[in-house]
Amino acid sequence: MKAVIMAGGEGTRLRPLTVSRPKPMVPVCNRPVMEYTLDLLKRYGIDMVVVTLHYKAEDIISYFGDGTDFGLKIVYSIESSPMGTAGSVKQIQDIVGDDTFLVISGDGLTDIDLGRAVAFHKEKRSTATLVLMRVDNPLEYGVVITNENNSIERFLEKPSWGEVFSDQVNTGIYILEPEIFNLMEKGRNYDFSRDIFPKLLEQKKGLYGYVAGGYWCDIGDIDHYASAHRDMFDGKVLQEMVGTQRTPGVWIGEGTKIDPTAVLEAPLMIGRNCRIGAHTYISSYTCIGDNCIIEEDVNLQRDIIFNNVFIGSKSNCVGAIVCRQCTIKSGVTLNDSSVIGENVFIGRGATVRNQISIWPDKNIPDGSTISENLVWGKKNSETLFGRDSITGLGNLEITPEFAMKLGAAFGTSLPKGSTVTVSRDSRPVSRLINRAIISGLSSVGVNILDLRLLPAAVSRYIVSITKAVGGIHTRVYRDESRLVEIEFFDESGINIDKIRQRKVENSFVRQDFRRTDVDEVGIISYMDTSVDKYIEGFIGHLDTKSIKEANFKVVIDYSYGTACQVLPFILNRLGVETVSINAYVDYDKAREAQEKKDEALRQLSNIVKPIGANLGIIMDADAERIYLVDEEGTAIKGTNLLALVALMVFRRNKDALVAVPISVPGIMEKLAQQQHGKIIRTKTDYRSIMHSAVVSEGRIALAGTASGAFVFPKFSPGFDAMFLLAQMLEMMAFDKRKLSEIAKAIPPHYSLSGSVECNWSEKAKVMRLLVERYRDEKLELLDGVRIDFDDDSSILMVPHPSLARINVWTDASSKERAKALMERARFVIPQLASADENAVKMERQEDDQHKMISPTTNIPEERAFHFWIPGRYLGVQVRSLRSFVDVLHYIETASLEYHMERNDFANWLRTELGRYLVALDLEQISKARYKGEELRRHILECFGEATSSSAAPEQPESEELEEAHLKIDDTPAVKTIGGIQFAPHYQSETESASLENKAKSEQENSVANDSALVVHEESAVELSSKQDEALEEDSLSG
Repeated sequence: MKAVIMAGGEGTRLRPLTVSRPKPMVPVCNRPVMEYTLDLLKRYGIDMVVVTLHYKAEDIISYFGDGTDFGLKIVYSIESSPMGTAGSVKQIQDIVGDDTFLVISGDGLTDIDLGRAVAFHKEKRSTATLVLMRVDNPLEYGVVITNENNSIERFLEKPSWGEVFSDQVNTGIYILEPEIFNLMEKGRNYDFSRDIFPKLLEQKKGLYGYVAGGYWCDIGDIDHYASAHRDMFDGKVLQEMVGTQRTPGVWIGEGTKIDPTAVLEAPLMIGRNCRIGAHTYISSYTCIGDNCIIEEDVNLQRDIIFNNVFIGSKSNCVGAIVCRQCTIKSGVTLNDSSVIGENVFIGRGATVRNQISIWPDKNIPDGSTISENLVWGKKNSETLFGRDSITGLGNLEITPEFAMKLGAAFGTSLPKGSTVTVSRDSRPVSRLINRAIISGLSSVGVNILDLRLLPAAVSRYIVSITKAVGGIHTRVYRDESRLVEIEFFDESGINIDKIRQRKVENSFVRQDFRRTDVDEVGIISYMDTSVDKYIEGFIGHLDTKSIKEANFKVVIDYSYGTACQVLPFILNRLGVETVSINAYVDYDKAREAQEKKDEALRQLSNIVKPIGANLGIIMDADAERIYLVDEEGTAIKGTNLLALVALMVFRRNKDALVAVPISVPGIMEKLAQQQHGKIIRTKTDYRSIMHSAVVSEGRIALAGTASGAFVFPKFSPGFDAMFLLAQMLEMMAFDKRKLSEIAKAIPPHYSLSGSVECNWSEKAKVMRLLVERYRDEKLELLDGVRIDFDDDSSILMVPHPSLARINVWTDASSKERAKALMERARFVIPQLASADENAVKMERQEDDQHKMISPTTNIPEERAFHFWIPGRYLGVQVRSLRSFVDVLHYIETASLEYHMERNDFANWLRTELGRYLVALDLEQISKARYKGEELRRHILECFGEATSSSAAPEQPESEELEEAHLKIDDTPAVKTIGGIQFAPHYQSETESASLENKAKSEQENSVANDSALVVHEESAVELSSKQDEALEEDSLSG
């Protein structure tokens, strides 16, 4: 017997799964659903199959071929236009021949006993036998009514409940005799259920229904597709599962590596050559395809993951379907029943809502929330370049194909026949990408000077001394070993500017590459003397005599980077005794060293002092950044390292100029002022820092960052950790002081850096509202928004160029103040991102009426703040910010708790003094519900104040502030007159005096008894209660 598999449908209800593949090729438990059909046919002795095709026919032919690999002979019939279920069978009448044949759908999952169905057909001498199944809900199927002899009496296609007369439905499996062809003409469209079977019924020819047992599922939509997986896992389908069953209910493909800390909950399936990261949880009914990478701390629950999918760390996927070739970055949330089409990129922290579908080839930016189906267009990320380079997952985002186009795009922006240097680090993936870039450059007529394995610092220098018009350096990203970073240099060796970046992006996106003739293809050459040229230039810019005479001894941890192939030769010529650690190239260990910097720093500290070294450094693998330890074993890093190097430069070079990014704390200006130098502020990106040094033509002696990267422009335009070490030795020889002694001149300071998530669509809005809301503060808008406060603290907020976040730097004289400013940013940025524009406009108008008041300026008395505790006024009012903060130091904590719970402080500061930022801080503290002195400490931190050990501050000298305190030392907050406690009225001194006189009069004219005392006590409480209500109304209206 021959079988016909109908596999030409488009599967529209299964989209987006079927946008880029035919429905029979949709995988169920990692096998195309049609493969289960072939297994079923083979099981019952059918060895000849004809497959009718239309939609994406080549995909099915390519996978199944002639059927040899599946133990069958397969031939194909391709329709140029849909012919219907019966019309497509008529087209292959010659192949089917004159024998009984079987017709079955290629997109259903079943284990029906076909042998019994064929035996029934022959027993009934039927012309056509329909295989039927009894189902609970027949509304989505064709209902078939049979008599006691199993002869079909009626068809009803997709009935309503009022039309349901049977639970027997048509499975789409038919056993047919060749005379069925007599009812059709070749080349016309026919449908079995609509055209052919009704004719047989009308002509009363043998038309029977065989009610089968077993399992059958028509995978018509997403819900049925998901349920088919569950049924496979539950053993309801008599079909073979792929992979090895490691433990009961857990199928694992060969070559798959699973971290021992991962949690697997049966039943589930993981395909071949997958990698499952640490602490990942995979729940029951999850199916993962072949060649997938699931990073650490991922949560997968009932998901269906196709082949070649990457899911980043800390992502959360529940009941989602993810098609092949998708990249899901870290922190992504895919909610229940979301469907992600083929080749979709979802950025960090993005969220896809319940039952949302994303069609293929979409690019979802970081932090996005997708709440409606994304079908048309292409939601691209904002830019190809990040802050200074292009980064992406190695061999997933940054692939050889991507890199070749990138090389062609960069080359197209350069003159034909020009030369570009190309270099890389030691990682194999860097070599792979580097070679692809070279191919792209050569294809557009650009010559390549391949420097091969070389530190980026050396590469930059070579670009600057040769005729190269640019350079490209490829390396694994220093902070994430899975990311590849590609940097592009201009002719001076620094990162290309935004204009050049945009040209490369436009050419890449449009695929608009220059075409060259065969004899104009770029030539690849090599430079074996690059390190020698670097060393000679290096030595030529040093006072080698003073360094040699100082007899320095240093400890260097090379972090397994390429600097170990260059720096030892230099230090040997300088007469520096060295103790080397990790001084050989090993890319695996270099990655581990990067992840264990703190441990390496402790190890370095333990070595330097015992052996009497002058200093110790850890150099990053690409020789651009260092971590320093002085002769006492004390680590010097971050802003302290920048300040130390700048101080040494100032002491060596009178009136020196030093360039630093705007994110660096203000102590740099203090140092410069002390040493008669000058600080030049730049933007935070590395290009701006290096460019300022290059364009100064020697006037800038140093450009540096708080991350340990420094430029000495007299030698090289780029960050160079090796030259930094040599310069420090030279300056130490000049200063004749130890590092620890020099570092003592650095003023104490505290700085923090971090970032706050912010959707792409909200970033510009947030920055605008920051400027508008705090325009009366001291603002600096060089790069982002920097706010400087009266206590010399500052906060800088800069939108990240390639991620959905805003970078934040804080600087203060105390750690608590720096932390408070960082927490302020983490509260303010999301608030502004979600702010209603109308509300912001009204608040801005109110701000125009109440502009920010100077800390020492008194507002009118009717707008003063009055301190209470529940039921009692404390007799303290303040009319300026300074007096307000003074009172916070000593007022009883019950008053602080009372006003914080009601948000009185925040409301008064905002409405009366225009202090929006500190008001937001106080509202945030209010939510934490601190108590007692802990609350006082947090409140004072908002104003840059530390808690005082004394009970009260010194009395103010000015008459205005004396009035603000209401002579609090002379007059107690609560007066006792005749045994009765009175709270002075907060609005009117006259009214308070009247109450006092009234009490005195009552004391003189009446007998003090217990009942009278009780009455007066109740009156006093009642009065305080009314005042409390009045204050509450004022606070709410404010």
